[in-house]
Amino acid sequence: MSKYQHIREEAYQANMQLPKLGLVLFTFGNVSAADRELGVFAIKPSGVPYEELSPEKMVIVDFVGKTVEGDLRPSSDTLTHAVLYNNWENINGIVHTHSTYATAWAQSQRDVPIYGTTHADHNTVDIPCAPPMSDEMIRGDYEYQTGYQIINYLQDKGISYEEVEMVLVGNHAPFTWGKTAAKAVYNSAVLEEVARMAYLTEQINPNAPRLKGSLIQKHYERKHGPHSYYGQ
Repeated sequence: MSKYQHIREEAYQANMQLPKLGLVLFTFGNVSAADRELGVFAIKPSGVPYEELSPEKMVIVDFVGKTVEGDLRPSSDTLTHAVLYNNWENINGIVHTHSTYATAWAQSQRDVPIYGTTHADHNTVDIPCAPPMSDEMIRGDYEYQTGYQIINYLQDKGISYEEVEMVLVGNHAPFTWGKTAAKAVYNSAVLEEVARMAYLTEQINPNAPRLKGSLIQKHYERKHGPHSYYGQ
């Protein structure tokens, strides 16, 4: 058995959750799962339909984006994943989708406002939308630059990747991450649902008020604070 089998399995299981959760159409998405000790990650092969995937088809790539093991080409977004893993040492899973509502907000170049407690259960701030990539970056190594587009924007906004595990890339689509590939998928599903709720909120009331600070703190801290009491 390959020494990479565990992350092949993890990446495969995570990728298969995307169509089940309604987060991808055709091949519009990918998940990777990293092993920090081995210095590699497993990622979905490019353009392969989900029903044709298997753990063995996951491609093993190092943190500079070079294929280490696998017969198929890795996802076209591989270099974006590699840049994020290289710069953010506390993540082990990354998801990229073109899920409908999150992508619509990205195409609108808007942060997703924090309107309700569902959002506050996961984030205390608006879900950030990085601006569209500059022409200079587009002319460079596009997928590599996308990683830095995300990193630089969060740094400029003073947002920690460990606290906000999701971002929209302007005119493109969402990326999420987490300590495991499964957590990154969870974050992707949460982002899509919060984006959908925010869209509907603005349809019902274009002047809907933002969630007040006391409720933001209450809902976030009951799940994530030092005295959290949500769950078992």
